[in-house]
Amino acid sequence: MNNQIDRRIDPVTASVIEGALQNIATEMGHKLTRMAYSSIIRESEDFGAGIIDGQARLICEAKQSTPLASGPLAGCVAGILDRLKERGEEILPGDIFMHNDAYAGASHVPDVGFYLPVFHSGELIGFTGAMSHVVDIGSYKPGSGGQVYAGDAYAEGLQFKALKVYEQGRRNDQLWHMVRDNIRLSDVVIGDMEAEIAAIRIGAERYLELIEQYGLEVVRGAYEDAFDSSERKMRAAIATLPDGDYTGEVTIDGFPDDPNPDYRDLPIRVTLRIRGDEVTADLSGTASQIPDRPINIPFKGSVDCAVVVALKSVLLDSVDHGDVPQNAGVMRPISIEAPSGCLANPIFPAPTMCRYTGGIALSDATMQALSKVVPEKVSAGTGNGGGMVFGGVREDGSMWLHVELFEGCYGGRCGMDGMDAVDVLFANTRNNPIEDIETHNPLRIERYELRENVAPAGKWRGGLGTVKEFRMLTPGSAATEADGHKHAPWGILGGSIGATRNAILERESGESINLPSKFDFFQFNADKGDKFIGIGPCGGGYGNPRDRDPKAVLQDVLDELITPQMAEEQYGVVITPEMALDEKKTSSLRAAS
Repeated sequence: MNNQIDRRIDPVTASVIEGALQNIATEMGHKLTRMAYSSIIRESEDFGAGIIDGQARLICEAKQSTPLASGPLAGCVAGILDRLKERGEEILPGDIFMHNDAYAGASHVPDVGFYLPVFHSGELIGFTGAMSHVVDIGSYKPGSGGQVYAGDAYAEGLQFKALKVYEQGRRNDQLWHMVRDNIRLSDVVIGDMEAEIAAIRIGAERYLELIEQYGLEVVRGAYEDAFDSSERKMRAAIATLPDGDYTGEVTIDGFPDDPNPDYRDLPIRVTLRIRGDEVTADLSGTASQIPDRPINIPFKGSVDCAVVVALKSVLLDSVDHGDVPQNAGVMRPISIEAPSGCLANPIFPAPTMCRYTGGIALSDATMQALSKVVPEKVSAGTGNGGGMVFGGVREDGSMWLHVELFEGCYGGRCGMDGMDAVDVLFANTRNNPIEDIETHNPLRIERYELRENVAPAGKWRGGLGTVKEFRMLTPGSAATEADGHKHAPWGILGGSIGATRNAILERESGESINLPSKFDFFQFNADKGDKFIGIGPCGGGYGNPRDRDPKAVLQDVLDELITPQMAEEQYGVVITPEMALDEKKTSSLRAAS
């Protein structure tokens, strides 16, 4: 790219318009969360909202949204345009499209998006879009996650492929009747969908107001300049790296108990080919798709988000680069290749609903590849959180469902310990407050705390997962899509590997059942009083543990993150019975190691 910065409009006006566009997307996000019925949107903020131009390029996104839901917005618009072209259908003012096609931009079928075409003086100038995870999508078992035995895409639930829920302003009541009649908790799901529609309507209204104020060409010039600015920053960051091929590989559990070896211990491999100011992520060596299990990762909407988020978070770290807007320009220097039919580029109708943990592993493998060239900028292996769906029937006969997104954690990083109890990489959802869970569901949270005496060792220790106990107040069941019960997060530069996750069903009778990382609804039913316990993973350590500040080790002991014995064995730090640092014995022990 030419080093000369050519702007379409003056930078002050561009900055004002860019801020206004960002505010529109943020207002869309607030509108959606405040109107949503389900906690996964209202509290966890598992949604995306933004503005896309007429060429299916992302202009801006709501900053409070998760990358996994905002990243696919532009791809969904592209998928809608392609589908309409195939069908010979037009886009008209007043149309609103519903779309969740995992093979045409959407992340997976529970992420249902709505897209409103924006017209100005008769010209289609773009779309406002919102996507959110609904609690049920009419799949073969309750809930919108943990459908780990769905045999194909049709078993995962209703597929909406560029369907007009409003046509020239008129509501398509027959379509809405079909949706309501084929999903569980229809009032909640329809309520969430209507919140999305309200969000895109206010977004379109605000967008047109901005255009009326400044003129279409000026607004276009502003976001085109923003595209170029993001592109320049990404290219400049890539250009600082030495040319070469750098590979990272993370193995996911898959289905460890399955007799078929093709279903377990699945590698996800990323080779970053850096050439000048461009990078290609080559996913050759990734496991083949599983045709009848929904852990395949859609290429458009999930794979691209996983790779780009990892690259942007490392190469354009906000500490060093400030706020670099996420828009179409960031993508320009990045290309992604994946063999057709692999886990990260499945062929329809391979199911994809549970692509979440595989996508986290893909981001993690990208991070590991970057560790070969910029180890000072990456974290060690991340703890893969996963999710669980609880459900059952209340005493009054009504059905309930709750989608819980378990926190993961980050590995240690140069200069800082790993972050504890947070969702990671391209997911980035929020934890669900206990008060909200207990208010809306027959569940009681009896324990919610960081794991103790397991912190992975390193000069900067790995982040900690949580322990969370859910007591069932009515009979019910649960399903989960998780990983990392077998393969722990990786350490870096002498740091230890992290800790695996676990899940337990504890009967009120005292019986305890270790649960697999993936199980289906009704596979492990619970009686009233039984508890499901999620034990989160811990991230990998960074650097030689013997280089950790002894005072930091003492603080870990005082915080009950490790024991005095672990301090001595892993860090060479001696803690006295009075819980003080024995500097003399510590120096002697470290000198002898």
